Amino acid sequence: MPAVLKIAVPAPLRRLFDYLPARSGDLPAPGCRVEVEFGRRTLIGVVCAIGEPEQPNQKLKSIKKVLDDTPVIDPDLLVLCQRIADYYHHPIGDVIATALPSLIRQGQDARVSGELFWCLTERGHYADVSALARAPRQQQALELLKQHRLGVAMPMLTALDIPRSALQALEKKGWAELREMIPEHLTSETLLSEVPLSASVEQQAAISALQEAKGFAPFLLDGITGSGKTEVYLQAMTPLLAAGKQILVLVPEIGLTPQTVRRFEKRFNVPVESLHSGMTDRERLHGWVRSRQGDAKIILGTRSAIFTPLQNPGMIIVDEAHDGSFKQQEGLRYNARDLAVWRARMLDIPVVLGSATPALETLYLAEQGRYRHLHLRERAGDANPPTLKLEDCRQLPGNTPISPRSLEAIRATLNAGQQVLVFINRRGYAPVIQCNDCGWQAECPRCDTFLTWHKSFGKLVCHHCEHERRVPAHCPSCGSSALTDAGSGTEKIAEQLQKALPKFPVLRIDRDTTRRKGALDEALSKAHAGGASVLVGTQMLAKGHHFANLALAIVLDADGGFLSADFRGPEHSSQLILQVAGRTGRAQHAGTVIIQSRHPEHPLLHTLLSGNYATIARTLLQDRQMTGLPPCGHLAMLRSESLKAAESFELLSDLASIEVDPRVQMLGPIPAPLERRQGRYRFQLLMRADHRAPLHGAIEQVLTVLEQHPLARRCRWNLDVDPLDML
Repeated sequence: MPAVLKIAVPAPLRRLFDYLPARSGDLPAPGCRVEVEFGRRTLIGVVCAIGEPEQPNQKLKSIKKVLDDTPVIDPDLLVLCQRIADYYHHPIGDVIATALPSLIRQGQDARVSGELFWCLTERGHYADVSALARAPRQQQALELLKQHRLGVAMPMLTALDIPRSALQALEKKGWAELREMIPEHLTSETLLSEVPLSASVEQQAAISALQEAKGFAPFLLDGITGSGKTEVYLQAMTPLLAAGKQILVLVPEIGLTPQTVRRFEKRFNVPVESLHSGMTDRERLHGWVRSRQGDAKIILGTRSAIFTPLQNPGMIIVDEAHDGSFKQQEGLRYNARDLAVWRARMLDIPVVLGSATPALETLYLAEQGRYRHLHLRERAGDANPPTLKLEDCRQLPGNTPISPRSLEAIRATLNAGQQVLVFINRRGYAPVIQCNDCGWQAECPRCDTFLTWHKSFGKLVCHHCEHERRVPAHCPSCGSSALTDAGSGTEKIAEQLQKALPKFPVLRIDRDTTRRKGALDEALSKAHAGGASVLVGTQMLAKGHHFANLALAIVLDADGGFLSADFRGPEHSSQLILQVAGRTGRAQHAGTVIIQSRHPEHPLLHTLLSGNYATIARTLLQDRQMTGLPPCGHLAMLRSESLKAAESFELLSDLASIEVDPRVQMLGPIPAPLERRQGRYRFQLLMRADHRAPLHGAIEQVLTVLEQHPLARRCRWNLDVDPLDML
């Protein structure tokens, strides 16, 4: 029997498929894309191996077409994809599809000849700038393009704070277009375009450790907010860039990407590429190819950028490595932080996990000596750590979200010419609308939750299924007009603060106010420029932002995470509050944080007041050791949902009865905390073990039964290895 091609196709099946070459002996190399007939469809698959057929006598189809002369997936990425498929028990074809840009998956050529430039069209040359008086960002973009008639490269537009949304608006008008052009590269004799900052003793020790690392070396850079972790990254990267190496930097949020790109471009005379979901497919393909060709020297992106091919890798950096955004919560549920360590080991390069509040899993590995632990305990320059205060709000009326003492502190700070951040991790105006006469509450018809009132939209919205309805004028149950709202979100807080402080501009930053492309960049630019005295926002404001004039932060409703049914709730809440605290006192002003609580007796809140995350982490790790929960044990979550609760429960009950390794605990099935979502009933089965090997053996047993179970086609199900979201 001749050799066959082992093809990964984008299908929900955990296996490779055997195909014959189009011509005898014409075997494309592993990593090449091919067109294959799969059932009644034609799919683009990837050659993973060449070998013997799985069944010697089976009748095999031939591939239809070879799309690549050379592999489009580099060998190290192909190995990484296979490891991901094995560890997460996920179809290899889907893993490879996740790793590739969408245009590559669709069969587009994996080469580019130039760089992407925004240019004026023929109509754009004659466009009247004054016609855009009511669209200042578009006007700014048009003026810039008129000054550079040969076009402006994407990195320059990013550095000049020109939002992509403004350029796309000009494109819709027919005034601008994105072109691929071969630029006239200017060679620079020097790598640095900016003199590095003077490093403290702690910073210099960390920089030296990173620069001296040879081969694979995992580091935890544990530095309090404002301690200068970014400066450590920049100086550690310098000799690698000088040697022609590439640096891959992961950040948790799109909102952090532009400011970090600007920081790197300001320091180094090298090409910087950014990769994230806010880019067009063409832009992402261009960045991916330039990274693969070695043209991009610094590649900065969000979670999915971990799959970026690198021609000459030098180091991987994961900034804010504790952040839950690095965990994919749909489809292939990978954690980019873990993948960064795997990939660094495969590439034999250093990897740095930086955080002011490291995940307990990372701290645990550092304590075991598997990661080298670098500390930055002091803030850079003359900045002092913030002072944290606990505000007892047990007697505060429910319709008064901000205590009088907090409001007084806000006024005093504003009168001193400084900025204030009011943090509440809940968007909308109010989480509940209710009737004072009969007790009716606005509930979602498809989910076991209440509808949130968004006053600016004039709607009640479910944050789980996006169901919407108008706010009723009368109670649907009793006809009363005594409808009122309960609780507060960012919208109500911003409204109340603007009424209480009419002389000071209030800026709200949450997902509702930043839906439009470029809106987040505009809002942050306004905040940095001092255009807002009070910032009201969700966790979008808690991560990585530097507001030089911010002196006070108020944390509202701080209790939720500490009282959560999720065992990770206290860890995540502590991290979030300390990250918010870190936004204050970044320059010459001393920072103050007021934490409002209706449960001020909670011991972790009092531990939090020290501002010492290590103490909190030590307490939480002791709890995890007693319960055998991560990082002192290992988990996998199997979730099932169906239009009929009995079906979902029966499927998981049958799986829970499988006889697996006695070292593995099968816990459940139980209803999910939000049992009904989008009209489907949800149950979950938790698998726990002290060691990974028996857990993964049990997972394989369960999935083998599950894939043949008659209810598997009638229920939606997913497996989450190392779950972060237990709810």
